[in-house]
Amino acid sequence: MTGGAWNARVECGGLVVGAGFLVAPRTVLTCAHVVQGSERAPLTVSFPGRRDLLSVPATVTVHGGWAGGATDPGDLAVLELDRALPMRPAGFAPPGAEQGLPAPALEAYGFPNGYGEGQIAEYRAVSATLIADEWVQLEAVTAHGQPLAPGFSGAAVTLKDGRVVGMVAQVAGEQGVRVARMLPVAVMARYWTGLSELVPARAGGQDPTRRLYGLVRRAEADGLECSPDRLFMDAVGDFGPALPPGGFSSLRKAVGYVQWEVEQPAEALARFADRLERLLSAAHAPAPAPAPVPVSWSPILVELDRSGAGADQVTVEVSAYRDGRRRPVGAVRLPRARVRSYVQECVDEAFAHLTPGADELITFVLPREWLNEPVAHWECGPEDSTPLGCAHPVVVADRFRHRSGRLRHQLGKKWEKSTTDAAGSPVLHRVDCGSRENQAGLRKRLREEETELAGYATPPDSAPDRFEAGLTTPVPVLLWPRTGCPGTDHAAPCAGTAFLDGLAPRLEGVPPAEIPRRIRELREEVAAEEDPSRHWARDIQLLWDDPRCFPAPAASLHSPVA
Repeated sequence: MTGGAWNARVECGGLVVGAGFLVAPRTVLTCAHVVQGSERAPLTVSFPGRRDLLSVPATVTVHGGWAGGATDPGDLAVLELDRALPMRPAGFAPPGAEQGLPAPALEAYGFPNGYGEGQIAEYRAVSATLIADEWVQLEAVTAHGQPLAPGFSGAAVTLKDGRVVGMVAQVAGEQGVRVARMLPVAVMARYWTGLSELVPARAGGQDPTRRLYGLVRRAEADGLECSPDRLFMDAVGDFGPALPPGGFSSLRKAVGYVQWEVEQPAEALARFADRLERLLSAAHAPAPAPAPVPVSWSPILVELDRSGAGADQVTVEVSAYRDGRRRPVGAVRLPRARVRSYVQECVDEAFAHLTPGADELITFVLPREWLNEPVAHWECGPEDSTPLGCAHPVVVADRFRHRSGRLRHQLGKKWEKSTTDAAGSPVLHRVDCGSRENQAGLRKRLREEETELAGYATPPDSAPDRFEAGLTTPVPVLLWPRTGCPGTDHAAPCAGTAFLDGLAPRLEGVPPAEIPRRIRELREEVAAEEDPSRHWARDIQLLWDDPRCFPAPAASLHSPVA
Protein backbone atom coordinates (compact mmCIF):
# COMPACT_ATOMS: atom_id res chain seq x y z
CA MET A 1 0.00 0.00 0.00
CA THR A 2 1.57 3.25 -1.16
CA GLY A 3 2.66 5.51 1.68
CA GLY A 4 0.99 3.27 4.25
CA ALA A 5 3.11 4.38 7.22
CA TRP A 6 0.12 6.48 8.32
CA ASN A 7 -1.97 3.37 9.07
CA ALA A 8 -2.55 3.37 12.82
CA ARG A 9 -3.26 0.79 15.51
CA VAL A 10 -5.57 2.09 18.24
CA GLU A 11 -5.23 0.64 21.75
CA CYS A 12 -7.33 1.31 24.82
CA GLY A 13 -6.04 0.15 28.18
CA GLY A 14 -3.26 -1.78 26.44
CA LEU A 15 -5.63 -3.82 24.26
CA VAL A 16 -5.93 -3.43 20.48
CA VAL A 17 -9.45 -2.16 19.82
CA GLY A 18 -9.22 -1.19 16.19
CA ALA A 19 -7.47 0.81 13.49
CA GLY A 20 -7.20 4.41 12.36
CA PHE A 21 -5.22 6.64 10.03
CA LEU A 22 -3.20 9.84 10.32
CA VAL A 23 -4.68 12.79 8.40
CA ALA A 24 -2.55 15.61 9.90
CA PRO A 25 0.63 15.61 12.02
CA ARG A 26 -1.45 15.40 15.25
CA THR A 27 -4.80 14.06 13.98
CA VAL A 28 -6.02 10.47 13.59
CA LEU A 29 -9.46 9.35 12.38
CA THR A 30 -11.15 6.18 13.62
CA CYS A 31 -14.61 4.87 14.54
CA ALA A 32 -16.44 6.16 17.58
CA HIS A 33 -17.17 2.59 18.69
CA VAL A 34 -13.43 1.83 18.65
CA VAL A 35 -12.74 4.42 21.36
CA GLN A 36 -15.89 3.98 23.44
CA GLY A 37 -13.79 2.86 26.42
CA SER A 38 -11.41 5.82 26.32
CA GLU A 39 -13.09 7.52 29.28
CA ARG A 40 -12.09 4.63 31.54
CA ALA A 41 -8.68 3.61 30.18
CA PRO A 42 -5.70 5.32 28.49
CA LEU A 43 -5.97 5.68 24.73
CA THR A 44 -2.80 5.27 22.63
CA VAL A 45 -2.00 5.15 18.92
CA SER A 46 0.94 3.41 17.24
CA PHE A 47 2.12 2.99 13.66
CA PRO A 48 3.37 -0.47 12.57
CA GLY A 49 4.93 1.06 9.46
CA ARG A 50 7.08 3.29 11.65
CA ARG A 51 8.53 1.10 14.37
CA ASP A 52 10.89 3.90 15.34
CA LEU A 53 7.90 5.82 16.73
CA LEU A 54 6.64 4.70 20.12
CA SER A 55 2.96 4.60 21.09
CA VAL A 56 1.53 8.11 21.31
CA PRO A 57 -1.14 9.09 23.89
CA ALA A 58 -4.32 10.43 22.31
CA THR A 59 -7.60 12.09 23.31
CA VAL A 60 -10.96 12.18 21.57
CA THR A 61 -11.65 15.73 20.39
CA VAL A 62 -14.60 15.15 18.04
CA HIS A 63 -17.35 12.55 18.35
CA GLY A 64 -19.73 11.94 15.47
CA GLY A 65 -22.73 11.40 17.71
CA TRP A 66 -22.85 7.60 17.51
CA ALA A 67 -25.43 6.44 20.08
CA GLY A 68 -24.04 2.97 20.69
CA GLY A 69 -26.11 0.74 18.42
CA ALA A 70 -24.70 -1.35 15.59
CA THR A 71 -26.66 0.59 12.99
CA ASP A 72 -26.62 4.03 14.62
CA PRO A 73 -25.17 6.80 12.43
CA GLY A 74 -22.23 9.05 13.28
CA ASP A 75 -19.68 6.30 14.00
CA LEU A 76 -16.65 8.56 13.66
CA ALA A 77 -14.14 9.95 16.12
CA VAL A 78 -11.27 12.40 15.74
CA LEU A 79 -8.23 11.77 17.94
CA GLU A 80 -5.65 14.40 18.83
CA LEU A 81 -2.16 13.06 19.52
CA ASP A 82 -0.09 14.61 22.28
CA ARG A 83 2.64 15.55 19.78
CA ALA A 84 3.05 16.10 16.06
CA LEU A 85 4.57 13.18 14.17
CA PRO A 86 7.29 13.44 11.48
CA MET A 87 5.25 11.51 8.96
CA ARG A 88 3.39 12.22 5.75
CA PRO A 89 -0.38 11.94 6.46
CA ALA A 90 -2.83 10.03 4.34
CA GLY A 91 -4.03 11.60 1.10
CA PHE A 92 -7.59 11.44 -0.16
CA ALA A 93 -9.20 10.60 -3.49
CA PRO A 94 -12.12 12.65 -4.84
CA PRO A 95 -15.58 11.54 -3.64
CA GLY A 96 -16.91 8.51 -5.50
CA ALA A 97 -13.49 7.22 -6.58
CA GLU A 98 -14.43 3.81 -5.13
CA GLN A 99 -17.07 3.39 -7.86
CA GLY A 100 -16.56 2.32 -11.45
CA LEU A 101 -17.17 -0.35 -14.07
CA PRO A 102 -15.61 -2.52 -12.97
CA ALA A 103 -15.34 -1.24 -9.42
CA PRO A 104 -11.67 -0.86 -8.42
CA ALA A 105 -10.13 -3.13 -5.83
CA LEU A 106 -9.88 -1.47 -2.42
CA GLU A 107 -7.57 -2.22 0.51
CA ALA A 108 -7.82 -1.87 4.27
CA TYR A 109 -5.05 -2.32 6.85
CA GLY A 110 -6.38 -3.69 10.14
CA PHE A 111 -5.45 -5.69 13.20
CA PRO A 112 -7.48 -8.90 13.49
CA ASN A 113 -6.91 -11.20 16.45
CA GLY A 114 -3.41 -12.63 16.40
CA TYR A 115 -1.99 -10.05 13.99
CA GLY A 116 -0.66 -7.18 16.07
CA GLU A 117 1.50 -6.06 13.15
CA GLY A 118 -1.54 -5.90 10.87
CA GLN A 119 -3.17 -7.60 7.90
CA ILE A 120 -4.46 -6.31 4.57
CA ALA A 121 -7.93 -7.13 3.29
CA GLU A 122 -9.07 -6.60 -0.31
CA TYR A 123 -12.67 -5.61 -1.06
CA ARG A 124 -14.81 -3.77 -3.63
CA ALA A 125 -17.75 -1.41 -3.34
CA VAL A 126 -20.99 -3.10 -4.37
CA SER A 127 -22.96 -0.01 -5.39
CA ALA A 128 -22.99 3.77 -5.29
CA THR A 129 -26.28 3.58 -3.38
CA LEU A 130 -25.80 4.33 0.31
CA ILE A 131 -27.38 1.98 2.85
CA ALA A 132 -29.60 4.14 5.07
CA ASP A 133 -27.88 7.18 3.54
CA GLU A 134 -24.81 6.29 5.62
CA TRP A 135 -22.76 3.31 4.42
CA VAL A 136 -21.27 1.85 1.26
CA GLN A 137 -21.53 -1.93 1.17
CA LEU A 138 -18.26 -3.78 0.60
CA GLU A 139 -17.76 -7.35 -0.58
CA ALA A 140 -14.56 -9.39 -0.71
CA VAL A 141 -12.73 -9.57 -4.03
CA THR A 142 -12.06 -13.29 -3.57
CA ALA A 143 -13.50 -16.11 -1.49
CA HIS A 144 -10.20 -16.58 0.30
CA GLY A 145 -7.74 -14.24 1.97
CA GLN A 146 -8.17 -11.92 4.92
CA PRO A 147 -11.78 -10.85 5.62
CA LEU A 148 -12.77 -7.56 7.24
CA ALA A 149 -13.03 -8.86 10.79
CA PRO A 150 -12.94 -7.27 14.27
CA GLY A 151 -9.76 -5.20 14.46
CA PHE A 152 -10.37 -3.50 11.09
CA SER A 153 -12.90 -0.97 12.39
CA GLY A 154 -11.56 2.55 11.79
CA ALA A 155 -9.14 1.46 9.06
CA ALA A 156 -8.73 3.61 5.98
CA VAL A 157 -10.23 2.10 2.83
CA THR A 158 -7.93 3.01 -0.03
CA LEU A 159 -7.43 2.64 -3.73
CA LYS A 160 -4.39 0.68 -4.83
CA ASP A 161 -2.38 3.90 -5.06
CA GLY A 162 -2.99 4.58 -1.35
CA ARG A 163 -5.54 7.41 -1.65
CA VAL A 164 -8.31 7.16 0.93
CA VAL A 165 -11.95 6.75 -0.17
CA GLY A 166 -13.55 5.92 3.18
CA MET A 167 -13.26 4.19 6.55
CA VAL A 168 -14.25 0.68 7.66
CA ALA A 169 -17.23 1.11 10.01
CA GLN A 170 -18.88 -2.32 10.27
CA VAL A 171 -17.20 -5.71 9.93
CA ALA A 172 -18.47 -9.26 9.74
CA GLY A 173 -19.16 -10.80 13.13
CA GLU A 174 -19.53 -14.34 11.81
CA GLN A 175 -16.77 -16.49 10.39
CA GLY A 176 -16.96 -16.90 6.62
CA VAL A 177 -19.02 -13.75 6.03
CA ARG A 178 -17.22 -11.47 3.58
CA VAL A 179 -19.50 -8.45 3.58
CA ALA A 180 -18.74 -5.22 5.43
CA ARG A 181 -19.61 -1.52 5.36
CA MET A 182 -17.59 1.67 5.09
CA LEU A 183 -18.29 5.33 5.67
CA PRO A 184 -17.39 7.13 2.42
CA VAL A 185 -15.53 10.43 2.73
CA ALA A 186 -18.66 12.44 1.92
CA VAL A 187 -20.48 10.93 4.90
CA MET A 188 -17.44 11.26 7.18
CA ALA A 189 -17.37 14.99 6.42
CA ARG A 190 -20.89 15.35 7.89
CA TYR A 191 -19.48 14.50 11.30
CA TRP A 192 -16.14 16.34 11.05
CA THR A 193 -16.09 19.45 8.90
CA GLY A 194 -12.30 19.60 9.08
CA LEU A 195 -12.19 16.71 6.61
CA SER A 196 -13.65 18.82 3.82
CA GLU A 197 -10.42 20.76 3.28
CA LEU A 198 -8.43 17.53 2.84
CA VAL A 199 -10.57 15.95 0.10
CA PRO A 200 -9.88 17.16 -3.45
CA ALA A 201 -12.71 17.87 -5.83
CA ARG A 202 -10.96 16.17 -8.74
CA ALA A 203 -8.10 13.79 -9.34
CA GLY A 204 -5.92 15.82 -11.69
CA GLY A 205 -5.10 19.43 -12.41
CA GLN A 206 -5.32 22.40 -10.10
CA ASP A 207 -7.78 21.68 -7.30
CA PRO A 208 -9.69 24.65 -5.84
CA THR A 209 -10.68 23.07 -2.52
CA ARG A 210 -7.82 24.23 -0.29
CA ARG A 211 -7.86 27.73 -1.78
CA LEU A 212 -11.61 28.09 -1.26
CA TYR A 213 -11.55 27.02 2.38
CA GLY A 214 -8.68 29.42 3.00
CA LEU A 215 -10.83 32.22 1.62
CA VAL A 216 -13.72 31.11 3.84
CA ARG A 217 -11.46 31.34 6.92
CA ARG A 218 -10.38 34.79 5.82
CA ALA A 219 -14.00 35.91 5.32
CA GLU A 220 -14.97 34.56 8.76
CA ALA A 221 -12.04 36.34 10.41
CA ASP A 222 -12.88 39.62 8.65
CA GLY A 223 -16.61 39.37 9.38
CA LEU A 224 -17.34 39.75 5.66
CA GLU A 225 -20.95 40.63 4.96
CA CYS A 226 -22.14 38.60 1.98
CA SER A 227 -24.95 36.32 0.86
CA PRO A 228 -24.01 32.61 0.96
CA ASP A 229 -27.16 31.90 -1.11
CA ARG A 230 -26.07 34.31 -3.85
CA LEU A 231 -22.55 32.89 -3.91
CA PHE A 232 -24.00 29.39 -4.18
CA MET A 233 -26.23 30.31 -7.11
CA ASP A 234 -23.35 32.07 -8.89
CA ALA A 235 -21.16 29.00 -8.41
CA VAL A 236 -23.54 26.29 -9.64
CA GLY A 237 -25.01 28.36 -12.49
CA ASP A 238 -28.41 28.19 -14.14
CA PHE A 239 -28.22 24.44 -14.76
CA GLY A 240 -26.99 23.46 -11.30
CA PRO A 241 -29.04 22.24 -8.32
CA ALA A 242 -31.67 24.53 -6.83
CA LEU A 243 -31.12 26.41 -3.61
CA PRO A 244 -32.09 24.12 -0.71
CA PRO A 245 -35.21 25.14 1.27
CA GLY A 246 -34.26 27.79 3.80
CA GLY A 247 -30.95 28.53 2.10
CA PHE A 248 -27.62 28.53 3.94
CA SER A 249 -26.88 29.98 7.34
CA SER A 250 -23.14 30.35 6.71
CA LEU A 251 -20.51 30.48 4.00
CA ARG A 252 -19.04 27.19 5.20
CA LYS A 253 -22.35 25.37 4.81
CA ALA A 254 -22.79 26.72 1.29
CA VAL A 255 -19.30 25.57 0.33
CA GLY A 256 -19.91 22.15 1.89
CA TYR A 257 -23.12 21.74 -0.09
CA VAL A 258 -21.33 22.53 -3.35
CA GLN A 259 -18.48 20.19 -2.49
CA TRP A 260 -20.57 17.18 -1.47
CA GLU A 261 -23.88 17.54 -3.29
CA VAL A 262 -22.92 18.88 -6.73
CA GLU A 263 -21.76 16.34 -9.30
CA GLN A 264 -18.19 17.04 -10.49
CA PRO A 265 -17.92 20.09 -8.23
CA ALA A 266 -14.42 21.33 -9.16
CA GLU A 267 -15.56 24.03 -11.59
CA ALA A 268 -18.32 25.23 -9.25
CA LEU A 269 -15.86 25.42 -6.33
CA ALA A 270 -13.42 27.40 -8.46
CA ARG A 271 -16.16 29.89 -9.40
CA PHE A 272 -17.17 30.14 -5.74
CA ALA A 273 -13.56 30.91 -4.79
CA ASP A 274 -13.12 33.52 -7.52
CA ARG A 275 -16.32 35.34 -6.54
CA LEU A 276 -15.50 35.24 -2.82
CA GLU A 277 -11.99 36.53 -3.45
CA ARG A 278 -13.40 39.51 -5.38
CA LEU A 279 -15.76 40.28 -2.51
CA LEU A 280 -12.92 40.19 -0.01
CA SER A 281 -10.81 42.48 -2.18
CA ALA A 282 -13.66 44.94 -2.57
CA ALA A 283 -14.28 45.01 1.19
CA HIS A 284 -10.90 46.56 1.89
CA ALA A 285 -9.31 49.75 0.71
CA PRO A 286 -6.41 49.25 -1.69
CA ALA A 287 -3.26 48.37 0.21
CA PRO A 288 -0.33 50.77 -0.04
CA ALA A 289 2.47 49.87 -2.39
CA PRO A 290 4.70 47.26 -0.73
CA ALA A 291 8.12 48.28 0.51
CA PRO A 292 11.07 46.89 -1.47
CA VAL A 293 11.72 44.43 1.37
CA PRO A 294 8.36 43.22 2.79
CA VAL A 295 10.05 41.31 5.60
CA SER A 296 12.68 42.50 8.04
CA TRP A 297 15.62 40.78 6.39
CA SER A 298 18.81 42.78 5.83
CA PRO A 299 20.74 40.64 3.34
CA ILE A 300 24.46 40.04 3.18
CA LEU A 301 25.17 38.73 -0.31
CA VAL A 302 28.09 36.40 -1.03
CA GLU A 303 28.49 35.68 -4.75
CA LEU A 304 30.86 32.95 -5.89
CA ASP A 305 31.63 31.99 -9.47
CA ARG A 306 34.33 30.45 -11.61
CA SER A 307 36.60 33.28 -12.64
CA GLY A 308 37.57 32.05 -16.10
CA ALA A 309 41.24 32.61 -15.21
CA GLY A 310 41.92 29.01 -14.27
CA ALA A 311 40.20 25.89 -12.99
CA ASP A 312 41.08 26.70 -9.38
CA GLN A 313 40.29 30.41 -9.52
CA VAL A 314 37.06 31.77 -7.96
CA THR A 315 35.52 35.23 -8.18
CA VAL A 316 34.20 36.33 -4.78
CA GLU A 317 31.97 39.38 -4.29
CA VAL A 318 30.49 40.34 -0.92
CA SER A 319 27.98 43.13 -0.39
CA ALA A 320 25.37 44.25 2.12
CA TYR A 321 21.91 45.76 1.67
CA ARG A 322 20.70 48.72 3.67
CA ASP A 323 17.59 50.79 2.96
CA GLY A 324 17.12 48.85 -0.27
CA ARG A 325 20.58 49.78 -1.58
CA ARG A 326 23.52 47.54 -2.24
CA ARG A 327 26.77 48.45 -0.50
CA PRO A 328 29.97 46.77 -1.78
CA VAL A 329 32.20 45.19 0.84
CA GLY A 330 34.78 43.30 -1.17
CA ALA A 331 35.49 41.71 -4.56
CA VAL A 332 38.49 39.63 -5.49
CA ARG A 333 39.73 36.60 -7.42
CA LEU A 334 41.21 33.84 -5.28
CA PRO A 335 42.29 30.20 -5.37
CA ARG A 336 39.41 28.09 -4.14
CA ALA A 337 41.30 27.05 -1.00
CA ARG A 338 41.35 30.67 0.23
CA VAL A 339 37.68 31.47 -0.43
CA ARG A 340 36.37 30.46 2.96
CA SER A 341 38.70 32.65 5.00
CA TYR A 342 38.07 35.64 2.72
CA VAL A 343 34.31 35.20 3.00
CA GLN A 344 34.55 34.97 6.79
CA GLU A 345 36.45 38.26 6.90
CA CYS A 346 34.12 40.09 4.50
CA VAL A 347 30.90 38.80 6.09
CA ASP A 348 32.12 40.04 9.45
CA GLU A 349 32.82 43.45 7.89
CA ALA A 350 29.45 43.48 6.10
CA PHE A 351 27.56 43.53 9.40
CA ALA A 352 28.80 47.10 9.92
CA HIS A 353 26.81 48.16 6.83
CA LEU A 354 23.45 46.76 8.06
CA THR A 355 20.79 48.84 9.75
CA PRO A 356 21.33 48.55 13.52
CA GLY A 357 18.98 45.98 15.01
CA ALA A 358 17.96 44.54 11.61
CA ASP A 359 17.66 40.79 11.04
CA GLU A 360 20.56 39.60 8.91
CA LEU A 361 20.20 37.04 6.12
CA ILE A 362 23.40 35.60 4.64
CA THR A 363 22.75 34.56 1.04
CA PHE A 364 25.30 32.58 -0.99
CA VAL A 365 24.67 32.99 -4.72
CA LEU A 366 26.35 29.98 -6.32
CA PRO A 367 26.69 28.30 -9.71
CA ARG A 368 24.26 25.40 -9.96
CA GLU A 369 26.99 22.77 -9.63
CA TRP A 370 28.07 24.34 -6.30
CA LEU A 371 24.62 24.58 -4.68
CA ASN A 372 25.40 21.60 -2.47
CA GLU A 373 28.45 23.29 -0.89
CA PRO A 374 28.27 23.09 2.94
CA VAL A 375 28.37 26.87 3.40
CA ALA A 376 26.10 26.71 6.47
CA HIS A 377 28.74 24.51 8.13
CA TRP A 378 31.56 26.99 7.58
CA GLU A 379 32.84 28.42 10.84
CA CYS A 380 32.04 32.04 11.64
CA GLY A 381 35.74 32.90 11.83
CA PRO A 382 39.20 31.75 12.90
CA GLU A 383 38.38 32.48 16.55
CA ASP A 384 34.71 31.47 16.48
CA SER A 385 34.02 27.85 15.56
CA THR A 386 30.25 28.28 15.58
CA PRO A 387 28.80 27.05 12.25
CA LEU A 388 27.63 30.02 10.22
CA GLY A 389 24.19 28.45 9.77
CA CYS A 390 23.73 28.07 13.53
CA ALA A 391 24.67 31.68 14.26
CA HIS A 392 22.68 33.31 11.44
CA PRO A 393 20.03 32.43 8.85
CA VAL A 394 22.03 31.11 5.87
CA VAL A 395 20.50 30.31 2.48
CA VAL A 396 21.76 29.56 -1.00
CA ALA A 397 20.50 30.86 -4.35
CA ASP A 398 21.08 29.64 -7.90
CA ARG A 399 23.27 32.14 -9.77
CA PHE A 400 21.38 31.83 -13.07
CA ARG A 401 18.00 32.20 -11.40
CA HIS A 402 19.22 35.10 -9.26
CA ARG A 403 20.31 37.04 -12.35
CA SER A 404 17.55 36.05 -14.80
CA GLY A 405 15.12 38.91 -15.38
CA ARG A 406 12.42 36.47 -16.47
CA LEU A 407 12.70 34.23 -13.42
CA ARG A 408 13.07 37.19 -11.03
CA HIS A 409 9.81 38.58 -12.41
CA GLN A 410 8.00 35.25 -11.93
CA LEU A 411 9.47 34.80 -8.45
CA GLY A 412 8.44 38.33 -7.50
CA LYS A 413 4.83 37.57 -8.39
CA LYS A 414 4.88 34.38 -6.33
CA TRP A 415 6.37 36.14 -3.32
CA GLU A 416 3.79 38.94 -3.55
CA LYS A 417 1.02 36.35 -3.63
CA SER A 418 2.44 34.45 -0.66
CA THR A 419 2.68 37.72 1.32
CA THR A 420 -0.81 39.06 0.55
CA ASP A 421 -2.80 35.85 0.10
CA ALA A 422 -4.43 34.70 3.33
CA ALA A 423 -5.98 31.72 1.58
CA GLY A 424 -3.80 29.21 3.34
CA SER A 425 -0.32 28.17 4.33
CA PRO A 426 2.25 26.44 2.12
CA VAL A 427 2.24 22.67 1.99
CA LEU A 428 5.46 20.77 1.35
CA HIS A 429 5.56 19.32 -2.16
CA ARG A 430 7.57 16.11 -1.84
CA VAL A 431 9.94 14.91 -4.56
CA ASP A 432 10.72 11.44 -3.25
CA CYS A 433 13.77 9.48 -4.30
CA GLY A 434 11.65 6.66 -5.74
CA SER A 435 9.65 8.97 -8.01
CA ARG A 436 9.75 8.07 -11.70
CA GLU A 437 8.17 11.35 -12.78
CA ASN A 438 10.06 13.04 -15.59
CA GLN A 439 11.16 16.65 -15.66
CA ALA A 440 8.28 17.89 -17.81
CA GLY A 441 5.67 16.14 -15.68
CA LEU A 442 7.11 17.53 -12.46
CA ARG A 443 7.36 21.04 -13.90
CA LYS A 444 3.71 20.88 -15.00
CA ARG A 445 2.58 19.67 -11.58
CA LEU A 446 4.59 22.31 -9.70
CA ARG A 447 3.10 25.02 -11.89
CA GLU A 448 -0.50 23.77 -11.66
CA GLU A 449 -0.31 23.43 -7.89
CA GLU A 450 1.35 26.85 -7.54
CA THR A 451 3.96 25.21 -5.32
CA GLU A 452 5.73 27.53 -2.88
CA LEU A 453 7.71 24.95 -0.90
CA ALA A 454 9.35 21.80 -2.30
CA GLY A 455 11.44 19.20 -0.54
CA TYR A 456 13.78 16.78 -2.32
CA ALA A 457 14.88 13.45 -0.87
CA THR A 458 18.17 13.57 -2.77
CA PRO A 459 20.95 16.12 -3.43
CA PRO A 460 20.73 18.07 -6.70
CA ASP A 461 23.33 15.98 -8.56
CA SER A 462 21.32 12.77 -7.91
CA ALA A 463 18.30 14.03 -9.84
CA PRO A 464 19.46 17.10 -11.81
CA ASP A 465 16.48 17.19 -14.19
CA ARG A 466 13.88 17.19 -11.42
CA PHE A 467 15.92 19.70 -9.45
CA GLU A 468 16.06 22.00 -12.47
CA ALA A 469 12.26 21.79 -12.71
CA GLY A 470 11.97 23.23 -9.21
CA LEU A 471 14.47 25.99 -9.97
CA THR A 472 12.96 27.15 -13.24
CA THR A 473 9.21 26.73 -12.58
CA PRO A 474 10.21 28.61 -10.32
CA VAL A 475 9.47 27.35 -6.79
CA PRO A 476 10.46 30.05 -4.23
CA VAL A 477 11.76 27.68 -1.54
CA LEU A 478 13.61 24.38 -2.09
CA LEU A 479 15.16 22.13 0.56
CA TRP A 480 17.19 18.95 0.36
CA PRO A 481 19.68 16.85 2.37
CA ARG A 482 23.23 17.41 1.17
CA THR A 483 24.07 13.76 1.79
CA GLY A 484 20.62 12.21 1.34
CA CYS A 485 19.64 9.14 -0.60
CA PRO A 486 22.04 8.76 -3.56
CA GLY A 487 19.58 7.11 -5.94
CA THR A 488 16.24 5.44 -6.61
CA ASP A 489 17.05 1.74 -6.74
CA HIS A 490 15.57 0.65 -3.45
CA ALA A 491 12.17 -0.21 -2.01
CA ALA A 492 12.66 0.33 1.72
CA PRO A 493 12.47 3.73 3.46
CA CYS A 494 15.78 5.58 3.32
CA ALA A 495 17.47 8.68 4.70
CA GLY A 496 15.78 10.81 2.04
CA THR A 497 12.33 9.61 3.07
CA ALA A 498 13.15 10.28 6.73
CA PHE A 499 14.29 13.78 5.75
CA LEU A 500 10.98 14.61 4.05
CA ASP A 501 8.94 12.98 6.82
CA GLY A 502 10.72 15.14 9.39
CA LEU A 503 10.59 18.30 7.31
CA ALA A 504 6.85 18.39 6.63
CA PRO A 505 5.57 18.97 10.18
CA ARG A 506 8.36 21.49 10.84
CA LEU A 507 7.62 23.77 7.88
CA GLU A 508 4.07 23.22 6.63
CA GLY A 509 2.04 26.25 7.61
CA VAL A 510 5.12 28.43 8.14
CA PRO A 511 5.09 31.61 6.00
CA PRO A 512 7.84 31.30 3.36
CA ALA A 513 9.44 34.55 4.55
CA GLU A 514 10.02 32.99 7.98
CA ILE A 515 11.59 29.74 6.77
CA PRO A 516 15.26 30.92 6.97
CA ARG A 517 14.72 31.70 10.65
CA ARG A 518 13.15 28.29 11.29
CA ILE A 519 15.99 26.49 9.52
CA ARG A 520 18.58 28.38 11.60
CA GLU A 521 16.78 27.19 14.74
CA LEU A 522 16.69 23.65 13.37
CA ARG A 523 20.42 23.70 12.59
CA GLU A 524 21.15 24.88 16.10
CA GLU A 525 18.94 22.10 17.48
CA VAL A 526 20.83 19.49 15.44
CA ALA A 527 24.22 20.82 16.56
CA ALA A 528 23.14 20.51 20.19
CA GLU A 529 22.33 16.79 19.81
CA GLU A 530 24.62 14.29 21.50
CA ASP A 531 25.18 12.67 18.09
CA PRO A 532 24.23 15.17 15.34
CA SER A 533 25.14 12.67 12.62
CA ARG A 534 22.01 10.63 13.46
CA HIS A 535 19.59 13.55 13.10
CA TRP A 536 17.45 13.62 9.94
CA ALA A 537 18.30 17.32 9.36
CA ARG A 538 22.06 17.05 9.90
CA ASP A 539 22.87 18.23 6.34
CA ILE A 540 19.82 20.32 5.46
CA GLN A 541 20.33 22.82 2.64
CA LEU A 542 17.91 25.69 2.01
CA LEU A 543 17.52 27.50 -1.31
CA TRP A 544 15.48 30.64 -0.62
CA ASP A 545 15.27 33.42 -3.19
CA ASP A 546 13.04 36.49 -2.79
CA PRO A 547 13.97 39.12 -5.43
CA ARG A 548 12.33 41.83 -3.31
CA CYS A 549 15.17 41.48 -0.82
CA PHE A 550 17.64 42.41 -3.58
CA PRO A 551 15.99 45.35 -5.38
CA ALA A 552 19.17 46.60 -7.05
CA PRO A 553 20.16 44.99 -10.38
CA ALA A 554 22.21 41.87 -9.83
CA ALA A 555 25.09 43.00 -12.01
CA SER A 556 28.70 42.49 -10.96
CA LEU A 557 30.27 45.17 -8.77
CA HIS A 558 33.38 44.99 -10.92
CA SER A 559 35.41 42.28 -12.57
CA PRO A 560 38.45 41.16 -10.59
CA VAL A 561 39.55 39.26 -13.72
CA ALA A 562 39.78 42.48 -15.71
